Amino acid sequence: MPAPTDRPPPSTGFLVWHLSLRWRTAIDRTLAPLGLTSSQYGVLASLYAFSDGGTGPRQRELADFIGLAPMHVSKLVRALERAGLVERTDHPDDTRAVQLTVTGRGAEVVTAARALVLDLEDRRLAPLGGRNSEQSTAFTDMLLTLLDHADTLNDPGTPHRSEPPAAHTRPADDEENR
Repeated sequence: MPAPTDRPPPSTGFLVWHLSLRWRTAIDRTLAPLGLTSSQYGVLASLYAFSDGGTGPRQRELADFIGLAPMHVSKLVRALERAGLVERTDHPDDTRAVQLTVTGRGAEVVTAARALVLDLEDRRLAPLGGRNSEQSTAFTDMLLTLLDHADTLNDPGTPHRSEPPAAHTRPADDEENR
């Protein structure tokens, strides 16, 4: 029987997968008292940020912004609507589209959730010096580079971007990416 030291080290993909699972579990536990899952928070926080200009996006625009399948976003939005956090209305310029807005209660919940998520992010990145450290910034930049590269591998017709995708940029002390 081989000794543990005889085994090859885990692959980067395996490590990223396990880190993602653990981080998602932590965010689900953190947000449970607010009645949100990590996926619901991702949609609600993205809608809140996307709607900052006052007009709500079409559901399809939100799906594109987040990078999730429209059907998956639709299911998450319906759950958020049932919870009174999001409102879906007919789009004034497109009868086939649904326009989304965050309700007043939704704004309160996302604000509370953001505070919890940022605190969690600080704790997650403590080994790198905290959320705003040089190491954490470099780590985020590396992840953005890998995400960008994964996009080009998954869709060879997509031109390679030299800048991080806009949906993944983060202000130094405001956002936590899902």
